[in-house]
Amino acid sequence: MSAVLEKSKLVRKSSDTPDEVRPFADNKGRLHVYELGDHIAGKGEFEPGWRWSQHVKPIAGTDSCQAAHTGFVIQGRMIVKMDDGSQMEYGAGDFFYMPPGHDAWVVGDERCVLVDVTGVAKYAKPH
Repeated sequence: MSAVLEKSKLVRKSSDTPDEVRPFADNKGRLHVYELGDHIAGKGEFEPGWRWSQHVKPIAGTDSCQAAHTGFVIQGRMIVKMDDGSQMEYGAGDFFYMPPGHDAWVVGDERCVLVDVTGVAKYAKPH
């Protein structure tokens, strides 16, 4: 990871040069991590067939995803199901908030690509 940047400096990062790439199990996608001063953002690429409980749970070591995610879906579709059984489908053009305590999976045969600005720091990172 790169050195911490000063808060008073402008930051620009190309999506082609992440600070870190975290692969998911079975080559079902990856999280590109970008350090932006005191903030961390991520671009998630989730392949068809990806499911959190199969492809990230072994990395996270928790029963459900414990990260809160806030962001925007660029491409594809994803269903998020909360531990309480409620669920919602998100698609290209949707902003989202996903509280901790959920499973998620890609819908259909198209890769889901999204930008996450809150749940990246420890996501898909071994504990």
